[in-house]
Amino acid sequence: MELTVNLGKNSYPIYIESGILANAETFVSKVFHGKRIMIISDDNVFPIYGQKLIEALPSYECHILVLPHGELTKNFQSLPPIYAAMLESKITRSDLVIALGGGVIGDLAGFAAASYLRGIKLVQIPTSLLAQVDSSVGGKVAVDLPQGKNLVGAFFHPRLVLIDPDVLDTLPERYITDGMGEVIKYGCIKDAALFETLSSCSSFDELKDQLTSIIYRCVDIKRIVVEADQFDTGDRMLLNFGHTLAHTIEQYYHYESESHGEAVSIGMYQITKLSEEAGLTAPGEAERIGRVLKAYGLPCECGLPVSSLLDAIKLDKKNLDNHLNVILLHAIGDSYIYPTNLDFFKTAGVI
Repeated sequence: MELTVNLGKNSYPIYIESGILANAETFVSKVFHGKRIMIISDDNVFPIYGQKLIEALPSYECHILVLPHGELTKNFQSLPPIYAAMLESKITRSDLVIALGGGVIGDLAGFAAASYLRGIKLVQIPTSLLAQVDSSVGGKVAVDLPQGKNLVGAFFHPRLVLIDPDVLDTLPERYITDGMGEVIKYGCIKDAALFETLSSCSSFDELKDQLTSIIYRCVDIKRIVVEADQFDTGDRMLLNFGHTLAHTIEQYYHYESESHGEAVSIGMYQITKLSEEAGLTAPGEAERIGRVLKAYGLPCECGLPVSSLLDAIKLDKKNLDNHLNVILLHAIGDSYIYPTNLDFFKTAGVI
């Protein structure tokens, strides 16, 4: 399966195919004509897929940087060692960075590629479900600050995204669950039929035969949204459904409790419950979301008082001049941007 993100000079192809990792050079050679590649990965992914990728790129001189896995690596302090490794490997503006990993590696390697020598070519090879359906597409790259997620970043599009659903077979169960949070999000915001497909299955194992087409549908939704709003000033904000609460939950626990997909799940359910109570969402939608989340092993609550999160919500990137844009649902499959302020959350109590 092939998609193209049409962004003029920033356009790029996305290939979704089982086993595509073994044929990486066929696709990389279409967008990169240099010699030297820096593969940036982590200590979970590289031992499984690193050598396979190197062997799939026989015409290139491959250099390797393996980082610790986990969200705590996606910080500003990780950048100088990455730049140092790139300099030591003599990476120039005519060379290429490949991000081989999940969302953390994609964001971090992407930001390094965007900022090193004012930008060098980037290819994304996402190896987690969350990265395949969401973070590898759209050109957002970033690092976290102690005050919040993704507060230093850039829009920097890859030259190519290679998605191999087979790599998900080696993911620990929690990483599959994590990615399902973002898959369910796409059904909520843009595709009631996708949501119904997810609702019709009682577990990920039951859904697995349809996984390639589901990844394709999620990526296609993101492609459409990104093409319409490349720089996140309008409808692209819809992709952040559940994320205003999610990012603050992750930060509150220092990224050591709920994963991103789990936090998004809590955020989607809780904000829909709030919007239903305010008459802004059709009745019963939070309950429908909750049922699907539970079917895929995702949480709906974390037991935190919302008052603990308000300071972090103030730093949300959608908080502009004390006006906060939150993403709500008219109904499942029909999302919208709702301008409000912090008072929206003050009736929440414990989430």
